Amino acid sequence: VEGQLQGGAAQGVGWALNEEYVYGPKGTLDNASFLDYRMPVASDLPMIDTILVETKPNPRHPFGAKGVGEVPIVPPLAAVANAVSQIVGKRMTSLPLSPARVLAAMEEK
Repeated sequence: VEGQLQGGAAQGVGWALNEEYVYGPKGTLDNASFLDYRMPVASDLPMIDTILVETKPNPRHPFGAKGVGEVPIVPPLAAVANAVSQIVGKRMTSLPLSPARVLAAMEEK
């Protein structure tokens, strides 16, 4: 469970900062391999500490199970976008917040 929470948070950080499909002028995917598609690795991330809070079993599941991997994906997107918006002085509404997009927002300001 802790690994799924940490992995979901890492995926959220990747979506917020650099995961993006890049298409060329002819509509072909330019970053189709893991060599070109930038996603975070362990050295890109801080230590992600998880806190588990036990609750009642899910009454709609035969074994009472609940999903945990999807839950931590969304908060990093909002947290990173809000932090960058505070620094830039302009609301950031497009993801990922790549250096080029942040620089463009700073130049507009």
